[in-house]
Amino acid sequence: MGKATEQDLIEMGYTDIESLRGQDPQSMYEQHCTLKGCRVDRCQLYVFRCAVYFADNEIHESEKLKWWNWKD
Repeated sequence: MGKATEQDLIEMGYTDIESLRGQDPQSMYEQHCTLKGCRVDRCQLYVFRCAVYFADNEIHESEKLKWWNWKD
């Protein structure tokens, strides 16, 4: 995850990994689009899916830590 996505998450109220636990990536994406005032590239949804996976699990499959593996 890059600095821009980190800043986006902070602006949305997700200030640490703990705050991502149990979140709905689709809802996060919709919130992000609303905050930006436009439809954000769906890649951001995939990044949110990856971030929530990381937060929700103590043991991680390496392939699931790559955001592009979370495409529809």
